[in-house]
Amino acid sequence: MKYRFPYRITAFDLWQLSMYGTYGSMVGVCNIIFTVAMLLLSARFWGDANSIMKIIFIMAICLFTVIQPAVVYMRAKRQVAMVPHDMEIGFDDHGIHVKAGNQNSDLKWNTIKGVSKKTTMIVIHSTTKHGFVLTNKVLGKQKEAFYDYIVSKIQK
Repeated sequence: MKYRFPYRITAFDLWQLSMYGTYGSMVGVCNIIFTVAMLLLSARFWGDANSIMKIIFIMAICLFTVIQPAVVYMRAKRQVAMVPHDMEIGFDDHGIHVKAGNQNSDLKWNTIKGVSKKTTMIVIHSTTKHGFVLTNKVLGKQKEAFYDYIVSKIQK
């Protein structure tokens, strides 16, 4: 086995991945523009606004800064609850090997759709919507070498 890691994913890790995806796209740009516009509108009209408008201003400002991240975190908690706690993932020249309890699963390299490196994690995409998240905490000092290895296997 070239690399073997315990698969430890937390709700915060999935939340962080989702935030990377959202704010690294056009949706995130729209969220930021909306929030800044609401801040400017609130600052401009706060003195003239009645109580209902002030509540609407506050809710609009909180929509993408508090409410959306909280909802995404709750969804991540539900997803993490479905992941077995004794999972182990291994990587070698033949593919990816996942072990959970006494069940084993193997994925060949030609079925892997891609890999992406984020600041705090590496994501290996097994399909367009599913994959494996390996955090810096799990990877340790092997992160760069591991990433290079995965990229070399996917490109073959």
